[in-house]
Parts: sequence; structure tokens; C-alpha cells
Amino acid sequence: MIVINDLKSETITPLVEKNVSGKSTVDSDNSTSYVKLKDVIKEHRPQVIPGKEVAKMLPWVHIAISNAKRMLLDIFYDIKPEYLQFYLNEFCYKFNRRYFGENLFDRLMIASVSYKNQFRCNNG
Repeated sequence: MIVINDLKSETITPLVEKNVSGKSTVDSDNSTSYVKLKDVIKEHRPQVIPGKEVAKMLPWVHIAISNAKRMLLDIFYDIKPEYLQFYLNEFCYKFNRRYFGENLFDRLMIASVSYKNQFRCNNG
């Protein structure tokens, strides 16, 4: 999830180009925001989705968005715009690890001891 200021094609297309492989096939609704996606990915398959079928066509998109909104409204109810991306990053981190269960701590330990930092200290 990335915070954006508008839904213009000029905003969305560079983000897709940066974050999605050019070899990808993307299924989306038929929004005019996506008209230039065909220039940056292998295949774009836009569809007009009737209002009653939106949840059936892209269920995980709607589940993730509604869960994020619920978290922001319930827990972080007074969010400053400059921190919104950090809250979304936290949500995505937790959402992507929701099935780790009791293995979460073990995975965190493995990640922390196997991480090689990029900074060095000069003692001289």
C-alpha cells in the first residue's frame, strides 16, 4: 500500500512501473487511472465490474482495504498525514504475516541474527 495524493494516471503508472515486474499481468477495474499501464507491464486486463460483484472479483483487495481502514479508525484514530505511510507499512507487515502464528517470534529471531547491516563504524 502506498499513499498517493490523487488517482490520476500520471501518478499511478510510475508507481506500478517501480513496484510491479514488467512481465506481470494485471487484472483491474476499468478505471481511467489505469489507461497507461499497458506501456509498463506485459498485459493489462481491465474489466467493468458491476457494483454487486466487486467483492467477488477482487476479494483480497477489499479485505485488505477494509482491515486497514478499521485499524486506522479504531487504533490510530488521529493520524497526521505525514505518518500515514508508516501506519500502512505496519499494517502490510502484519497482514502478510497473519498466518505465521507461533512461528512469528522464531522468524523474527532468524531475520535479526542473519541481517548484515550496511553501515560501518570507523574507530580511528
